[in-house]
Amino acid sequence: MPLLRLDDVELHFGSHIILDRLRLNLEPGQRLGLLGRNGAGKTTLFKVLAGELTPDSGERWLQPGARLARLEQELPETETATVYDVVAGGLDAAGQLLARYHQIIAAGPDVDMDELAHIQQALEAEDGWQLQQRVETVMSQLALPADTAMAALSGGWRRRVSLARALVKQPDILLLDEPTNHLDIPTIEWLEGHLRNFRGALVVISHDRRFLQNCVTSMAELERGHLSVWQGDYRGFLKFREQELETEARANALFDKKLAEEEVWIRQGIKARRTRNEGRVRALEARREERAQRRERQGTANFSIEDAKTSGKLVTEVRDISFSWGQTPVVSKFSTVIQRGDRVGIVGRNGIGKTTLVKLLLGELQPDTGEVHLGTRLETAYSDQLRGQLEPEANLIDNICGGQEFIEINGRRRHAISYLGDFLFTPERVRTPVKALSGGERNRAILARLFTRPANLLVLDEPTNDLDIETLELLEEVLAEFKGTLLLVSHDRDFMDRVVTSLLVMGEDGQLEEQAGGYSDWEARGGRLQAEQVRPNGDGFATQGSAATALETRSPTAPSVPPRKLSYREKTELANLPGRIEGLEQRQAELEKRIGTATFYEQSPDVIKGDLAALEQVAAELDRALERWAELED
Repeated sequence: MPLLRLDDVELHFGSHIILDRLRLNLEPGQRLGLLGRNGAGKTTLFKVLAGELTPDSGERWLQPGARLARLEQELPETETATVYDVVAGGLDAAGQLLARYHQIIAAGPDVDMDELAHIQQALEAEDGWQLQQRVETVMSQLALPADTAMAALSGGWRRRVSLARALVKQPDILLLDEPTNHLDIPTIEWLEGHLRNFRGALVVISHDRRFLQNCVTSMAELERGHLSVWQGDYRGFLKFREQELETEARANALFDKKLAEEEVWIRQGIKARRTRNEGRVRALEARREERAQRRERQGTANFSIEDAKTSGKLVTEVRDISFSWGQTPVVSKFSTVIQRGDRVGIVGRNGIGKTTLVKLLLGELQPDTGEVHLGTRLETAYSDQLRGQLEPEANLIDNICGGQEFIEINGRRRHAISYLGDFLFTPERVRTPVKALSGGERNRAILARLFTRPANLLVLDEPTNDLDIETLELLEEVLAEFKGTLLLVSHDRDFMDRVVTSLLVMGEDGQLEEQAGGYSDWEARGGRLQAEQVRPNGDGFATQGSAATALETRSPTAPSVPPRKLSYREKTELANLPGRIEGLEQRQAELEKRIGTATFYEQSPDVIKGDLAALEQVAAELDRALERWAELED
């Protein structure tokens, strides 16, 4: 029985069709990846699934009692609230009581006892103490600082808070919109493990191709209001989609040829018109209507980098540089040479100092010790610097073309609307204020402005956020043809594999290492970004702690309980549990791999049902084993 169902759902914005008689069933355990161009309506579909937007026609059915949570693409902007307030807010009315209770307790001696008693009574009626334990457990899993103001957190930490707010509901249906934005690679890997063990229905919008490959077992694409679903992993879906596009193109070509022949027939002379078949005329009229209703696929972005004069062979050389923020080392005694044509990826966890390293390499920041030598004839284009330079109230022509009707690109004079059209902006959209653009459109606007500047040194800081996969792949092709030097900061592992030829890996205490090849090459040699503290928990998920003990959250009122000594039997059980857990994880991975193949659902129903039941049983056993391990370890 499905958890959620859409039947013949239609939604229009004016004359624009967003959803066209769309059907979708979400089953327990289903992990669905949702693709579509920027503006295709993916977020709108999420709002319909969540019940936040009522379609023009059709039916949305939600299983009675099913809980649904949605992670929005935009980060929470609440400036005055604390992390605890935002996470507890995911529990609606009970969450508001918990947030207020937490505020009163944190206030210390100045406690309003009457209000406290009233809130305690209300929480008991709402089973609030169990919910409080759930909030604290989720925050501990994500190592969130309970009393820190949201305004003090970086984008990565605010994204963790958003995840915690969604997960605290313990939803049966989880909708994630670009969940990897602003997350570093260790946290993305943690999230992948969490979602692989999620037993409810999952729908995720993501441009991160490796994340999709690792997390989902089916794919759907929203295109021109229609939803096509593929049972299998992301790579299998790509082959399926290519075949579908070829079939559609052949069918359209045949249809258009027949229509053209009929148009010739209808325009014949008097004799032909006297003898023409009225049924054939009606068929022609139907074909004309069908052709008029056909919605062509959205165009593909088409852009290139404006060439600058070739730089000198040396781009930058650093010798024994060290740099610290206060007592925290960012770079320690590091030396390297970057030459013309090098493509260098910079990776490390959030807050490790990747942007600081870029500024040191570019000479924008002076090291505490050591030397930096820059090459000659450098013309640098830096994407991150442009984010704050887009004026929210101004439109795209003003922001990107300086308000001019024409712009010069690679020595060729082009109309501003034509140039912006290469980045998929319609003539109407180019006059829209930047503040009204979607995340993907803003990122395309940044690329449009970046590529108006001649450059032989390109610095891209997280360029892939919010881009649809087609635009992302085109950006890869453009960078592959770029003849200058590239410095790339990114958490998108597949993007780095396709673009860079070497890595600078930032570790703890300012340690850096240079590695040849892309991210997967480094992984194959045993490389792995240092995860912050990882430990098991009762839900069977690996949880990531904070690098700073100040970020660990504990209940201030929890009593101190002395540890109990284990019996001989319990010690033996604890010693055997790691091997049992490892065996269950291997079995789970084998079943997930088998179920994720493109041919799995072509087997007999008994085989399919047996493998799905086996996966559910293994997941349950793994949960119990991990819970018991955590209990004995504590």
